[in-house]
Amino acid sequence: MMAIPLVDLKAQYRSIGDEVNGAIQRVIDNTSFILGEEVSSFEDRFAAFCRTEYAVGTSSGTSALHLALLACGVGPGDEVITVPHTFTATGEAIIHAGAMPVFVDVDLDSYNIAPDQIEAAITEKTKAILPVHLYGRPAEMDPIMAIAERHKLAVIEDAAQAHGAEYRGRSVGSIGHAACFSFYPGKNLGAYGDGGAVVTNDEQIAEKVRLLRNHGRREKYEHITVGYGYRLDALQAAILKLKLGHLNEWNEQRRANADTYRELLQGLDLVLPRNSQHLKSVYHLFVVRNPRRDALLEHLRSNEIFAGVHYPIPLHLHPAYRHLGYQRGDFPDAEQAAREVLSLPMYPELSPAQMARVARGVRAFLS
Repeated sequence: MMAIPLVDLKAQYRSIGDEVNGAIQRVIDNTSFILGEEVSSFEDRFAAFCRTEYAVGTSSGTSALHLALLACGVGPGDEVITVPHTFTATGEAIIHAGAMPVFVDVDLDSYNIAPDQIEAAITEKTKAILPVHLYGRPAEMDPIMAIAERHKLAVIEDAAQAHGAEYRGRSVGSIGHAACFSFYPGKNLGAYGDGGAVVTNDEQIAEKVRLLRNHGRREKYEHITVGYGYRLDALQAAILKLKLGHLNEWNEQRRANADTYRELLQGLDLVLPRNSQHLKSVYHLFVVRNPRRDALLEHLRSNEIFAGVHYPIPLHLHPAYRHLGYQRGDFPDAEQAAREVLSLPMYPELSPAQMARVARGVRAFLS
């Protein structure tokens, strides 16, 4: 019996291999490997996809977060409000900017930041709010933006897992003052290496990110400020540009797969992703929840079904963030999520037979 992977990048390549090979050959023939036309062309198309004025390619999603924070004025002595239930890059970028992450708990229905807990965390040092659109589901942006406006704070969307998601008819990435995407290979829009982007409707933010990603350089050997080597390379941009043409179709297939999973898994002692009329998730991950998560995970893996866990340790309990002074129990919903969430295999090429087999495996354990 063939194993079912969590993500199958080989299946995606089989469907677009000729296009990918052609894009790579074009870059090699042009010998323009860093920035250049391939990058600027992708930036234009990705900005249009996100319904923003500007997109600036970067070397990774982490560098995109770092530069967006700097471009929004975040620096030493500032605080940035975010969540502990996320990948470490969210917290790392805040610390790279010289600021302090201030965590608030998540809402267990969505695994995203709980808007009703934000204002209690605001102090005179708060500079920004960094909501995460986790698993491809948009955070509740309207109340977040209202809070930010009242307190004159920047909002930077961590959209690393949410390419193409929508909140009340608006594209994720177009709502805050800036937004950051990752093009890590397993993402809905993934490179064949690393990459990221900052999108914004603010020309000054875009220009600051553009300057900082390329060593603070305006003209050759003219460096306006101290910057970083955070450039998106042309090979990745060429691959991303061609894959962007398939992304809407792939996201629709992910939504269809999510509906199939819901139908197959109904009636079990399992918390399933909740549908909401006012938003469109892109199901970067299909995440379920059960108190016996670890045993269920091992049961599935023993049957060659490779589920995963995103994320087993909330940031405030990692050794890297111990200096922030948080304790176990400070964010009970994030901690419960970390104990119970399980990511089932999810990718556009996942077949009905594969999903049925995953569901049988889950049912066999839970029954």
